[in-house]
Amino acid sequence: QLQFVESGGGLVEPGGSLTLSCVVSLADGFTLDTYYVGWFRQGPGKGHEEVACISKSGGSADYKDSVKGRFTVSRDNAKDTVYLQMNSVRPEDTGLYVCAAAYLPRSCTPDEYDYWGRGTQVTVSS
Repeated sequence: QLQFVESGGGLVEPGGSLTLSCVVSLADGFTLDTYYVGWFRQGPGKGHEEVACISKSGGSADYKDSVKGRFTVSRDNAKDTVYLQMNSVRPEDTGLYVCAAAYLPRSCTPDEYDYWGRGTQVTVSS
């Protein structure tokens, strides 16, 4: 029903910046503003952890405490695209960043999200 294409990952030095994009393809008759969208990351040998989630209209967002003030999630529903601006990155931000969507999640947690992309790798290292 939904397909995701994440991009923008790569190798970045600590303190640097990256912008991730998630383009969502929807079935006919569906629009992105029907869904909450979240960015989650997965470290080696670990499960998904929430990074940031954004409401259907983009009017509100939730962030993991460790990224508050550094990361910004935004969306352009007309372009079916969600972004994650990552500033002042740290080595602990390293991971596979995955875009996910849900119709009405109760919280910004992986178990509340139903549709998942494959992710884009971010590596923070000098």
